[in-house]
Amino acid sequence: MYLAAVEPVHPHDELAPPDFLQLAGHPLRWRLLSELARSDRRVRELTRLLGQPQSLISYHLGQLRRSRLVSMRRSSADARDAYYSIDLTRCGELLSAAGAALHPGLRLTEPPSADRGPHPARVLFLCTGNSTRSQLAEAFMQHFSAGSVEAVSAGSHPKSLHPNAARAMREYRLDPVGRRAKHLSTFAGQRFDYVTTLCDKVREICPGFAGHPQLIHWSIADPAREGGTGEDTYPAFVRTAAGIETRVRFLLRFIKNTPPPPEVH
Repeated sequence: MYLAAVEPVHPHDELAPPDFLQLAGHPLRWRLLSELARSDRRVRELTRLLGQPQSLISYHLGQLRRSRLVSMRRSSADARDAYYSIDLTRCGELLSAAGAALHPGLRLTEPPSADRGPHPARVLFLCTGNSTRSQLAEAFMQHFSAGSVEAVSAGSHPKSLHPNAARAMREYRLDPVGRRAKHLSTFAGQRFDYVTTLCDKVREICPGFAGHPQLIHWSIADPAREGGTGEDTYPAFVRTAAGIETRVRFLLRFIKNTPPPPEVH
């Protein structure tokens, strides 16, 4: 009698892939994450973009929310609407952990930055008052990019810089002096590579800009609407600043690693 050769069983052969790979590896969930990585979206937008029934989109969004890869916030423009956002920091941590689970030598590294030539990318940040959210985004982008990105901000109903926004800037060692609110019409006719709205209301009325910029939406609540005195609301401004800082860092990485569009002669 001959015994068939038996392959030795490696102790790791029975290990299942990391939960993140199983969750994100589903084709529809991966497409949802990819869309949300570009911009905050409503369910009906995701339904249209992915060509799938709303019930199916909602089901998979629910799974992503339970895994804390995606969060939901009611729209400040219409409370019947909700915006979904991706947690890129958590996704990055889980991707890195998944690579390390396969082999310790697998690490997520930054790809070489794309050469944008002598012209820096231009980014416009918009919100309603241009008093907190868009001002913070502008200040963070100017600071982190060190001149490689030209960042400006404006609002549909501009108001002076909120004292708590200025205080939050100082905590991040950003200089609030000289920052003034501007109406979005100030930049009419100018070309931008990216136009980012940080307010649901402004997204609804955002005008078109020359050059077909990439449109991005961050659904961020106005910290000044939480009520109370200036001191009472300051923690809301701190949370807003922290969230915007994270988003700006990821946007800057995206810009640096995205080749500029070809020049039109």
